[in-house]
Amino acid sequence: MTLALTRTHWVSLAAVVSALLFAGAATVASAGGDEHPGGQGGGAGVPAAPAAGSADAGFARDMAVHHQQAVEMSFIVRDRTQDEEVRRLAYDIANTQANQRGMLLGWLDLWKLPKVESGTEPMAWMERAHGEGGHGGGGHGGTSGNGAHGSGQGAGTGDAGHGGQPTGAGPVMPGMATQAELDRLAEASGKQAEVLFLQLMTDHHKGGVAMAEGCADLCTVPQEKALAQGMVDAQQSEMDLMADLLEKRGSAPRA
Repeated sequence: MTLALTRTHWVSLAAVVSALLFAGAATVASAGGDEHPGGQGGGAGVPAAPAAGSADAGFARDMAVHHQQAVEMSFIVRDRTQDEEVRRLAYDIANTQANQRGMLLGWLDLWKLPKVESGTEPMAWMERAHGEGGHGGGGHGGTSGNGAHGSGQGAGTGDAGHGGQPTGAGPVMPGMATQAELDRLAEASGKQAEVLFLQLMTDHHKGGVAMAEGCADLCTVPQEKALAQGMVDAQQSEMDLMADLLEKRGSAPRA
């Protein structure tokens, strides 16, 4: 089936994203006020901005897309189960990652950089760094990296993946669910939905941690490095929680 979310679902999602964009405004403003190496612009009293091909910009673009899918999956499972533990976890993930996504997109706006870099593969910022002797904590690929649902801009979903790449066109980013997996989640209910969500989100978090470790190592903007390290810490903690929730349901994370 084709994944279709209700009008109420998307109104709620838009409200969360809008509110959290404003919540991140102070952080976005502070990120534009520092000089940092490897940037463009500069001059007396003018803060530098990272280049379009930098790890800072690449991470902001890629993680915004990655977070978008986590928010989407969280909203789906809240409609497919009445279990309060899973619904609470899904709500926390949706709010946290919508907030962080707003910050990342806000930084790109502040730096006057595109939210989608045409002709550039996802995770190219890590590949470039590796080719130049970088040593980020993650890599390209993941446990279920076929297909991205949605584009790099906006809160809605569509038929194109990152940078306009059609869904299901090949590896996109670590841990992202396929369109078929999203469809299965939307069709499941009760315990089946809970287990599938926890497994998919564990994979998603593993990929997110690898990406965030890469930024913590390679990015140059202090606020972005700190945000990336915060993602690593929080998502590792959530993976421990999800492992416990899966065990309670007689299941386990996917190999």
